[in-house]
Formats: sequence, C-alpha cells, structure tokens
Amino acid sequence: MIKVVTAAGPERRAFIESLKSRAGTVDPKIEEAVAGIIQEVRQGGDEAVKACSCRFDGWTPDCLELSRQEMEDIAKDCGKDFIGALERAAANIYDFHARQKQQSRIDPDPRGIITGQRVRGLHRAGVYVPGGTAGYPSSVLMNVIPAKVAGVGEIVMATPPGRADRPDPNIIAAALTAGVDRVFLMGGAQAVAALAFGTQSVPKADKIVGPGNIYVATAKKQLYGVVDIDMIAGPSEILIIADGTADPEFLAADLMSQAEHDPMASAVLITPSEALARETVEAVYRQVQGLSRREIIEKALDDFGAVIVCGDMDEAVEFANELAPEHLEVCCSDPFSYLGRLDNAGSVFLGNYAPEPLGDYYAGANHVLPTGGTARFFSPLSVDDFVKKSSFIYYPREELLKAAEDIILLAKTEELTAHANSIEVRVKR
Repeated sequence: MIKVVTAAGPERRAFIESLKSRAGTVDPKIEEAVAGIIQEVRQGGDEAVKACSCRFDGWTPDCLELSRQEMEDIAKDCGKDFIGALERAAANIYDFHARQKQQSRIDPDPRGIITGQRVRGLHRAGVYVPGGTAGYPSSVLMNVIPAKVAGVGEIVMATPPGRADRPDPNIIAAALTAGVDRVFLMGGAQAVAALAFGTQSVPKADKIVGPGNIYVATAKKQLYGVVDIDMIAGPSEILIIADGTADPEFLAADLMSQAEHDPMASAVLITPSEALARETVEAVYRQVQGLSRREIIEKALDDFGAVIVCGDMDEAVEFANELAPEHLEVCCSDPFSYLGRLDNAGSVFLGNYAPEPLGDYYAGANHVLPTGGTARFFSPLSVDDFVKKSSFIYYPREELLKAAEDIILLAKTEELTAHANSIEVRVKR
C-alpha cells in the first residue's frame, strides 16, 4: 500500500515527479462545460442558476436565498455539543486572525510632506462551501472569520441546496456562528458565476473564496479578473519529518488523516530511522482496517504515499523545502530547532502533540493553504486577502520644487515628456 524508498536513490526523484503530476491541466471538456455554464448564468441570471441546479443537483428552491429564520430553524437540528465545539473553534480562529489586522497609517514629515496608507475591508466577499458527499463546517469558519476581522462590508455564502430539499444543517450552523450575512442555496460553477457577475437576487462579490470540486475550481480560474479569488487549490498533502524518538502510531494516523481526503492526496514521511520507517508502515496497515474511508486512503497511499529513509535530519529539512508541502509536521525531540530552517510550507505543526487535524479544526491558524509546491511563494488565507490598500501623498509647493529636477530627469529618461511637463508647469507658476 505505502512504499518505502531511499532518499539517495532514483526513486526519490521519480516520486517527487509523480507528486508534481497531480497538478495537471484540466480536461478540455470540463473547461468547455464550465465556460458554457458561466455564459448561461451571465445572460440568464437567477433562472439560469435554478436551471443548472435542477440539472446538477436534482432540484432548486423557489427562492435562492435563505431567510435568517430559515437558517436558525435548520441549525436547530445540530446538537448542543456540536454548537459548543464550533463556538470554541471560532473563538480560537478569530483570536489568531485578529493579530493579523493592519491599521491605516499617516506618516507626517517635518518638511510638511505627508504620506500614508489607508487599509479597509472589501465591500463584499463571496464564500463557497461544498455540500456534496460531505459537508465541511470548518471551511465556513476558516473562510468567513478572516473576512469578518478584515472588516468586509457583507459576506455572502453559497452552498448547494443539498439532499432531501434542504442544506446541510452543520454548514448553516457554522454560517450563523461565523457571522455570514446572507446565504444562497446554489452550488457548482453556476454559484461561482452568480457571485462573480451578480444576478437579480445574488449580489456581485469583489472576491470569491472557498474550496470546491473541479467544476468550482475551474470556474474560479476562468473568472479570475472579473472577480478576485483566493487560490486554485490542488489535492491535499502532508509531509512529516521525524527522528527516531517519534511514535510510529502517531505518524501512521497523521499520514492517513490526509490520505482520506481524496485518492489524489499525498502523504509522505521522511526519517533517518529505518526502524521508525518500518514500524510506521506496519502501523498504517493495522490502523487502516477500522477506518470508514479505507478504500480512499489505500488508493492515495498506493499512488502518492511514501516513507522515505534519508541520511539525517538535515537531509529531511532539505527535502521539505524542496517539496514545499501544504502541511508539514515536525515530530522530533526538539522541533523548534528546525522551525527557522523550514522556509517552504503552508502550515508547520511542531512536536508529537500538534497533529494536522488540530490545525484543520481548532488551533486558530487558517487551514486554507497553498498546495502543489506553491508554498514556495503563496501563503495561507489571511486577513490580508480581504482588504485593499491605497497609498496617499501630500507635498507642499516648496518641497515639490526641490524634487522637480530629479523627477523631470527621470521622466525624460523614460521619454515620458507629458510626465515631465506635469512637473514643469508647476515649476513655472
């Protein structure tokens, strides 16, 4: 099921290339289908959204938007323990993101020059929440709360209408907990298009965030530029670097926690300990027997899972930076000694008691993370994704005159004489 490879051998390079292959191009038929849905919704508005919902979800509500009373009634199906867990997780997420918030600033200069930056939340954000084979209320919290902290004027959520003529109660409860302003029962590419263009009832968003299937991801990609998006997320992935002190039972459990997401998910352990590698593989075989998504886990581990035996922990750190994983666990005797050297990772989990699901649900750091090696240059979803910044400048006349010669020279060097003239007319006054 899960292979053991040697870091020094050719298997390592072949395995890395197989991971990169997961981020392949989208099937042209899907691209074409999504483009057609987008055009249909752009022209037809609400009726087109409803028609698409009937085709793909089997039904559509008469009114796309849920009222606040309907949301509260649906959420009553959730138990008190679940609501309590949501509220505690939401508090942690809010606290973490509140520390990210930037303030507007004004920087006066003794010469009378004033510069600065104005920071404010977007006018409206759209949050897409899947509701197909499984509902993910944690995604609601992770996408909505940073927007609330940023001061977004209105947060609009789209989620599929669900089965049995009603949406997932857990998702609706999470929307109430996180502070969503409006909820629309629509899914797929049609929901993304409705948020991007606006319809008779769906307001136009400035940015769309949230996970979804290949049709949702393709719609976000095609509509980028019409509307801002968070990122195009690929299959989930985890890399664990571990020394001989790690617990193989913990490592096996953590590898499978990501493998159960998707047959395309990647789960990798790299360690200098051959004994730990062998014991972890044995633990995987034991634990997987009792897991509900066993077939998905086994497929993911067979195709994109590996236990890599390396020479030492320095080599493990080098491998981690090369792979740039979405989730990186550091399971060793002194995890903080490695933190400053791990430059490429979406989120880093330190020690034996900070497993990846702690970050997915509860600790507060965002679980919307860059995948497919893009942690080399992308960052987790944050408050910064929901704000816009404008700079401002004020110069008194005498200070502009002092700078005029330099500005005119720079402008004329670039052969932009109208730029130079804009300064020159003020010099002559």
